[in-house]
Formats: sequence, structure tokens, C-alpha cells
Amino acid sequence: MTIEEMAGIVEAILFSAGTSVPLGDIARAMEMDREPCKKILAAIKESYEKKERGIRLMEFEGSYQLCTKPEYYDSVIRVVNQPKKHILTDVVLETLSIIAYKQPVTRAEIEAIRGVKSDHAVNRLIEYDLIQEVGRMDAPGRPILLGTTEEFLRCFGVQSLEELPVLNPAMIADLKQEAEEEAKVTLGI
Repeated sequence: MTIEEMAGIVEAILFSAGTSVPLGDIARAMEMDREPCKKILAAIKESYEKKERGIRLMEFEGSYQLCTKPEYYDSVIRVVNQPKKHILTDVVLETLSIIAYKQPVTRAEIEAIRGVKSDHAVNRLIEYDLIQEVGRMDAPGRPILLGTTEEFLRCFGVQSLEELPVLNPAMIADLKQEAEEEAKVTLGI
């Protein structure tokens, strides 16, 4: 089988799936090892990077998906239903940030960091498919552990959590001090 034929099979798999497909599943379908399959995916990705192509190959933590290039979005929505845009309020974004950097994390841990109930924000993030249940803590009551989803990676344009910006330790100390001062004001101390 030629490289072009193998690339065609991979392309057909990804197009038909409509969502991301793990590398292992693609390799199994191709009846080959992961590394040669990964090289085929890299070649496909490179060919899609050419300006005249309307799609691109995205990688999300070892899974691959065909996606529309952002510069063609305006033309695509004239034909395809416009996707619903989710609005992330400051509260929801703050909650998402905590989950992204602390995951896996429980609601109680989120609320301890924020200092207020977070049910609405967590429920909204689940509704938007930005977070999901990733397990249960081995503790009394077995609280649910939350983590980000592949949709989170897609929305924020990163391939993995390692690409998230590193928090500046000085900034963290300043934020912690501000939070402690706010807590004192709120409690009247």
C-alpha cells in the first residue's frame, strides 16, 4: 500500500468519525504500529497546512480530528447552522481556570478556593462540555472529581494541558494576598 493510499484511509476514518479519534484506534484500523501511523498523520497535517486547503488536522492529547480552518468560518456558517456560542462570565471562567490548573478537583475544593458556592458555574461548564466527571475521590462520600474535556482543548486552541500558560509565582502570591484581604473584609475582621 502506498503512503497516499494509507493517508486516504486515515482521512476517510477521521472524516467519517466526525469527532476526534485516538491514535491507537487509527493504528488498529490500519493494522500498523503507532509510530508509522503517527508519521502518516504528520504528513496529512502538513498537506492541510497549505493555504488553499479548507480543513486542518488537529491533535488533542493523542487523538486526531479534521476541523475547518478558522479563516473560512464566515463562509461555512452561511451553509451550515451557526454553532451556539457560549458566553463565559467571570465566575464561570474563574471556575474553569481552577479546574484546568488543579484537576482532578472536587466541587468542595473549587468552593474552598473561590470562597463561594460554585454549583451554577460547574453546571454551566458541564453543559458547555468544557468539564466532565473524571472519577471519584477515595474519601468519605466519594466526591466527584472534575477535569477538563477535549472540547476545552479545542475551544482554547491547545493540544494538551501542558500548553496552558504557566502561572507566575509572584502573581499567585499577590492574588492570594488579595483573596485573604477580601475574606477579612467580608468577615469583618
